[in-house]
Amino acid sequence: MVEFKPAGDSALVISFGEVIDENVNRKVHAVARAIEEASPQWLIEVVPTYSTVYVYYDPFMVSYTEVAEAVKHFLSAEPDEEKSRIVEIPTVYGGEFGPDIEFVAQYNGLSVDDVIDIHSKPLYRVYMLGFTPGFAYLGGMDEKIATPRLEKPRLKVPAGSVGIAGKQTGIYPLESPGGWRLIGRTPLKLFDPRKDPPTLLQPGDYVKFVPISEEEFWELYRGGQDND
Repeated sequence: MVEFKPAGDSALVISFGEVIDENVNRKVHAVARAIEEASPQWLIEVVPTYSTVYVYYDPFMVSYTEVAEAVKHFLSAEPDEEKSRIVEIPTVYGGEFGPDIEFVAQYNGLSVDDVIDIHSKPLYRVYMLGFTPGFAYLGGMDEKIATPRLEKPRLKVPAGSVGIAGKQTGIYPLESPGGWRLIGRTPLKLFDPRKDPPTLLQPGDYVKFVPISEEEFWELYRGGQDND
């Protein structure tokens, strides 16, 4: 069931439920794309999430009620047939690159090798981008390695860090504060403002984590720096 909700005085939320579901997420992006393509004059921004679409509007041009009536016409938008990319993310697990991997293993009654194997097996769908530029929220992680966030977030998390928070996994594209449990790091640059698009990952992509050694990490990292 679709619901409309206000968010402050200049946004409307179209909610398709509180779920992490691939089909729901496809519908979310179809509706968001339809609104963006119509580009009504009052529209400021459209932000799709896991199961909602935030529609930001100019409150001096239009009322919440008028926006709610207008967006009803876009609810029939159907998802396009996706031509999804599979993006491989080389990742060195553990050690200084993944200082929380032993905690993740102990919390779930597993070995570190089990955590690496379980984490690197699935294809993860990119459901949405947020938090910081290029931060991809990934769905599809096995609950066997679900682990709560840190009680006290770190002030600095290195760019490329791969983390777990609850039932989710994700990659920090930039150095930033963060409370996710860090299990590894990739040498890839996930956000580069000089590129178009600036983010390596896009909603609808699929991510495959590929375990690598520390030596391979530094080789790839130096190669990326040389290409800047």
